[in-house]
Amino acid sequence: MKHACSLLAGLLILAACGQKPAGSATLILFNGHFFTADSLMPRVSAVAIRGDQIMALGSDDEIKKLAGDSTQMLDLQGAFAMPGLIEGHGHFSALGRSLQNLNLLNTSSWQEIAEKVAEKAGQAAPGDWIEGRGWHQEKWTQSPGPTVNGYPYHDLLSDASPDNPVVLYHASGHGLIANAKAIELAGVSRETSDPPGGRIVRGAGGNLTGVFEENAMELIERPFSAWKNRRSEAEKQAAFDKSVELATAECLSKGITSFQDAGSDFWEIDQYRRLAEAGRLSLRLWVMIAQPAAEDYPKLAAYPKTGLGKGYLTVRAVKAYLDGALGSYGAWLLEPYEDKPDSYGQNTTPLERIAATAAACKQYGLQCCVHAIGDRGNREMLDLFEATNGKASPLRWRIEHAQHIDPQDIPRFKGLGVIASMQAIHCTSDAPFVVKRLGATRARQGAYAWRSLLDSGARLANGTDAPVEDVDPLPCIYAAVTRKRADTGLEFFPEQKMTREEALYSYTLWNAYAAFEEDEKGSLTPGKCADITVLSKNLLTCPAEEILQAQVLKTIVGGKVRYER
Repeated sequence: MKHACSLLAGLLILAACGQKPAGSATLILFNGHFFTADSLMPRVSAVAIRGDQIMALGSDDEIKKLAGDSTQMLDLQGAFAMPGLIEGHGHFSALGRSLQNLNLLNTSSWQEIAEKVAEKAGQAAPGDWIEGRGWHQEKWTQSPGPTVNGYPYHDLLSDASPDNPVVLYHASGHGLIANAKAIELAGVSRETSDPPGGRIVRGAGGNLTGVFEENAMELIERPFSAWKNRRSEAEKQAAFDKSVELATAECLSKGITSFQDAGSDFWEIDQYRRLAEAGRLSLRLWVMIAQPAAEDYPKLAAYPKTGLGKGYLTVRAVKAYLDGALGSYGAWLLEPYEDKPDSYGQNTTPLERIAATAAACKQYGLQCCVHAIGDRGNREMLDLFEATNGKASPLRWRIEHAQHIDPQDIPRFKGLGVIASMQAIHCTSDAPFVVKRLGATRARQGAYAWRSLLDSGARLANGTDAPVEDVDPLPCIYAAVTRKRADTGLEFFPEQKMTREEALYSYTLWNAYAAFEEDEKGSLTPGKCADITVLSKNLLTCPAEEILQAQVLKTIVGGKVRYER
């Protein structure tokens, strides 16, 4: 791929020979502790930038010689700097929307959620929908009363908002709970059948709990989407732009310079392109096309598109969904759930459709990235990828999440050239209930098995799955190196920990590799993008607990300081 950050071979040669590159730097960062992720110069104290590219690395004295009359000089005062952090799997516009809706990630009870909804309902116009996200029944500290598989009934929610429809998405994104008004608008009753690949959660006598899992969520989302689609195109674009603006600000404040978006539809991609070509993107987006319908496969012929908007937008992958999540009993397992022995999880998309999507990806030169969490889901995807591409494939297809893998299948990632796109924070976030779902033996052998995968030679990527989790990379890096929950200290099979360097690579060069962008970003190398994150703590040497206390001091994208504390 070639764009504004393409590798400059001549400049690399000059840097390797110790010669001074022609021209002056536009920005110099000095008096810092740099982790470069470049094995040729792993530790330096200063970096020179010209325009939007890394110009040179070295000591303070060496790099200051590259200053000119107009060079901006930034004294890092001993701070830690590294390649710009790359979010390896998240949902960008959904992150922006979540910042405008009810954030339920840190709620501790069903009662607290109902109170938040009641407050929102008191401010809402008649008929407006109320949306929230982030609740998880396993993380509540108070009983919600009668439950089905840990889920509450909708009664409290319906009392909190009797006239406004409410939809609250589970933290995993693979389930929701709706109030009576939303269920009424959806036309769902006790007699409504479960759709293929989904479940309407019912209690005794078939009574509706209000919880809808996987493909059953569409029953509620149809009237919700119809309400949103009443807006004009200009209003939709304005709302989308607001979400992008908020997501961008949130990411930059957390040191993120690039974001791999795990599934946007064609309309959303058109909006990203509009913003990129107008110079209105301040961090780099790499986008997967959300699982297209069969009739939309011909649209894939227009892709891949790389380096749009001077290197701020690339679309070169397709996202598909094979199963659900562990928290909502949706991950597709080889053996039944330990705490729900009548269930193996959900196959949410027929394998035939996934195979057709994979064939279309191969035809059009796109990466195929498939959500698979359970061990059955991962095995099915490894089988399908092998049948499509053979062994040692150079196509860098990805399994997104890969949370629970049968030990026999761990070496296959390396053998097939499949990237395990995992989210370290999911391990510690899910730790309180994973053993309940899988049992101790399965959890120990194959749950969030980063060390086993790395030792087998597999390629990993890392991220947060925001807004499923907070987009902040630092708790994710802490989870990777400690396998401990930040709040309780609960440790989850520590033998699977990453080293400090591995954790930093997993948020820089490894994520760049997973996107075919390792020649452009992911390390501080002359000729690559001048994307740098500056932190108050040295993530390689500080005590592990201090990783969580580190502050982002500056976020530099394309040679410009986009955020500073």
